[in-house]
Amino acid sequence: MTIDVLLVDDHPLVRAGLAGLLSATEDVRVVGEADDGAVAVTQARALRPDVVLMDISMPGTDGIEATRLILDEGFGGAVVMLTSFSDRTRVTDALAAGAVGYLLKDSEPDDVLAAIRSAAAGHTPLDPRVAGALLPSRRDAPGADLSAREREVLALIAEGLANKQIARRLDIAERTVKVHVGNVFRRIGVADRTSAALWARDNLPPA
Repeated sequence: MTIDVLLVDDHPLVRAGLAGLLSATEDVRVVGEADDGAVAVTQARALRPDVVLMDISMPGTDGIEATRLILDEGFGGAVVMLTSFSDRTRVTDALAAGAVGYLLKDSEPDDVLAAIRSAAAGHTPLDPRVAGALLPSRRDAPGADLSAREREVLALIAEGLANKQIARRLDIAERTVKVHVGNVFRRIGVADRTSAALWARDNLPPA
């Protein structure tokens, strides 16, 4: 499967570098580029990429607001932030807007590729350097901010269902399931389906 990626950054040199990196792979391709958040929203709507690689600091509509707007439209892909900022406020704001991943721009090329593949697979790629800014606040009441749909998805993960089976059970798109799975993992502080299932059995009320 080829992963379609939309690159969003106001610096042409950054976009060119990322495009060069991704074009050297067989399973990832760049389907579009945007130099600000407003254009990113339009491009995401038209191109429906699997992953949006999103900068935060841009003139006009910034990456956090663009992420919120894209996901409010029912976008079935995943948004991964790629930025220079690692402060707690921006990390939490980006994830609250719906981003499933957060990377820093000095990440190794292989880590960027791994994050894109991870996000496309429904996981939550977080740079270890920013994870510490997120997890302490989440551990106070893990899972407290799960939506009703995310709780449904989590319960089906606990039953051992794959994303495709969950999509059929809930009558939603598989891409939408991937987004929900990534959000669930982030909100309960786990990194894989087995840990999520164990968490669900300990913390979700019986059906």
